Amino acid sequence: MTTAVLSVRGLSKTYVQRKGLLGAVKETHAVRNVSFDVGRGEILGLVGESGSGKTTVGRMAMRLLEATSGQVVLSGTDITAYSQARLRAVRRKMQLIFQDPSASLNPRQTIGRILRTPLALRGIDNDQEILETLALVGMSPDSLNRTPAMFSGGQRQRLSIARALLMQPELLVADEAVSALDVCVQAQVVNLFVDLRDRLGLSVLFIGHDLAVVGVVSDRVGVMYRGVLVEVARTADLFRRPRHPYTAQLLAAAPRHGAPLPPEPAPSQVSRAAEGCVFASLCAHMTSECLSRQPDLSEVGPAHQSACLRTELHLGGV
Repeated sequence: MTTAVLSVRGLSKTYVQRKGLLGAVKETHAVRNVSFDVGRGEILGLVGESGSGKTTVGRMAMRLLEATSGQVVLSGTDITAYSQARLRAVRRKMQLIFQDPSASLNPRQTIGRILRTPLALRGIDNDQEILETLALVGMSPDSLNRTPAMFSGGQRQRLSIARALLMQPELLVADEAVSALDVCVQAQVVNLFVDLRDRLGLSVLFIGHDLAVVGVVSDRVGVMYRGVLVEVARTADLFRRPRHPYTAQLLAAAPRHGAPLPPEPAPSQVSRAAEGCVFASLCAHMTSECLSRQPDLSEVGPAHQSACLRTELHLGGV
């Protein structure tokens, strides 16, 4: 893989709650020991069901949410302990694309004013760069005098991407950036991310819950389950031969034309121990060892990692 623009190592997030003034303390492990790299000019997909921790990982990677433990390295610089004042100097290098562009674009401002803001932050007054960026995302110059409400959802997302690009970032974090769009519009925005990677050499952390969409846009895919990164591989390898039982279950559950939906897997009769594998209670391949520890990601093939003790398993792909 090319030089990493983003490296996260051992990221964890634990929320602590106390019941009453003197009540027992309850810990919720939202993310546990997540590590991955996003290479320069690479799109890394991060997929998982709701509550898997993928959005929390993205926000910790951008330092928008403080990690309980772990390390965040941006373009070779460790920014884990940066204060908010120091983060301002590097903030433009990483930009977040939100799920709902309507909530991230000021409805009272024209697109021209919205897009001039990032240039002002860079100390630039040049509408030519705005026009070039609009063209890059497939929007026309007459967009500048209109407000966000005058555009469709897909167009507003393109404008959100344009605003992010005007900061000249090295990394985009797209958090469910197409999930609120119609299917045909999703395809157009996904193609835009791929085009930006190819034309600008941008790196993208693409977070989503739809494995099919994430698979189309990503060079590599990471799969999360209950706060744990259980598998990372090149997209084609992941779809052809998943090495973690949860990934195989996701692929089997994805609807395909003319194929009936598979039945829900029967849960194991043995409950998962607190220190055991997060997927043990639903895994048909569970052994007693799976109840004793959560395995770390380990190499199971070229550029392929899995957090499963059963490395000998032959699981079906698509």
